[in-house]
Amino acid sequence: MSGPNGEPHVAAGAAGRDDDGDDDGDSFGEAEYAAINSMLDQINSCLDHLEEKNDYLHACLKELLESNRQTRLEFQQQSEQQNMEDDVQGSEPAI
Repeated sequence: MSGPNGEPHVAAGAAGRDDDGDDDGDSFGEAEYAAINSMLDQINSCLDHLEEKNDYLHACLKELLESNRQTRLEFQQQSEQQNMEDDVQGSEPAI
C-alpha cells in the first residue's frame, strides 16, 4: 500500500523486523528500496528534462538579447544620420 504521494507505506512497528518479529536493524525491505530507487530515477529524469529546457531557453534569450542589441545599434545609427542630415539642411541658406 502506498501513502498519499505514492510513497511506499511502512506500517508502524513493522520497520526493522523480520517476518518472525526479530529486529534485524534494516528499516526497509527490498520492495521499499526498489520503490525509492524508482522514484529517484523518475526525479532524476525530470531534473534532466528541466535542465535541457533551461539550457534551451537560456540560448534563446541570449539570441534575442543579441538581436535586440543589433536592432538598437542600427536604430541609433539611423537616428544620428537623420540628425546630421537635419542639421546640414537647417544650416543651408534658403534660396
